[in-house]
Amino acid sequence: MTEPESPTDPLRDLASQQSVRVGAAARAGPLLDGGQYASVLAREFNALTPENTMKWTPLRPSADSFDFSVADQVVAFAEENDMDVRGHTLVWHRQLPNWLTSHDWSRDSLMTILETHVKTVVNHYEETYPNRIARWDVVNEAISGTSRRPSIWQETIGPEYVALAFQWAHEADSDAKLYYNDYGIAGTSDKSDAVYDLVRGLVEEGVPIDGVGLQAHVLTYPPPPTEEAIVRNMQRYEDLGLDVAITELDVRVPLNTDGEDGRPSSEQLDQQADYYARFANACVGAPNCSDFRMWGFTDAVSWIPNAYDGYGAALIFDETYEPKPAYDALARALGESSGDGN
Repeated sequence: MTEPESPTDPLRDLASQQSVRVGAAARAGPLLDGGQYASVLAREFNALTPENTMKWTPLRPSADSFDFSVADQVVAFAEENDMDVRGHTLVWHRQLPNWLTSHDWSRDSLMTILETHVKTVVNHYEETYPNRIARWDVVNEAISGTSRRPSIWQETIGPEYVALAFQWAHEADSDAKLYYNDYGIAGTSDKSDAVYDLVRGLVEEGVPIDGVGLQAHVLTYPPPPTEEAIVRNMQRYEDLGLDVAITELDVRVPLNTDGEDGRPSSEQLDQQADYYARFANACVGAPNCSDFRMWGFTDAVSWIPNAYDGYGAALIFDETYEPKPAYDALARALGESSGDGN
């Protein structure tokens, strides 16, 4: 199979001209198998987020053991291709191993388990790949609605688990940038305000937090936040002295409406492209945003169809690795801003 050519300079070249990281979450299986998935990823992006391999279930087979074998291969690929790695994620309420969730832990015991996990994982990469993982999503999705999400961490340790995780990560690697990461907070909303209040509290308490990751798993309809709302949200974090990052962007399309044979229509693809550009323009125009990543890059390998029945086509390359209008929109957003600095 002949690999499709990029219709312009690769996105990584456009982004690098203004010191922006542009990247995608990478799935270990197709990445390590090589082929088109790996070559297009390396060609187009200067940043990579391991999709699942650094989460608890694959990384922590038992309370007393860690398995870095697959995650290390993903990081090695990034190193070989000069790609920035975003560590994802140290603390989450999902994808936890059965040995952890099936036991009734005491508060002290669970704190020890969590501290050991955070420090061991961060130390492993600080020692094995010095400076390769310069930023971590430390705590992921601790807010549900406008309040703390019920989880093993919240219910057993208490709300202070968030601050503790940041402190432990900082102790393991004082040079790494540490982020809180969540969905539904790219613009302004009740949840966005709740996350802002959480983060502001951490800053006021002197917790070592450096930024906020704005996930953006959005639909073509209803539309995502306006560019102005995204910019306003980024600005209030800049006022706190924090960076922001677009960490998990995808724009899913309903496949049972306008298109033929379950494929998106040209109108849907154009709308999708506009929304990708909306987030890119907001990021490249914000002085505290220099990290723009999608949750995948090709519809051939995407979490969307399994997670959202009737939806798909969420990424910037189609199932055959041909660039879609969303790719062109990103290239324009990066190219038009090229040289402005960030």
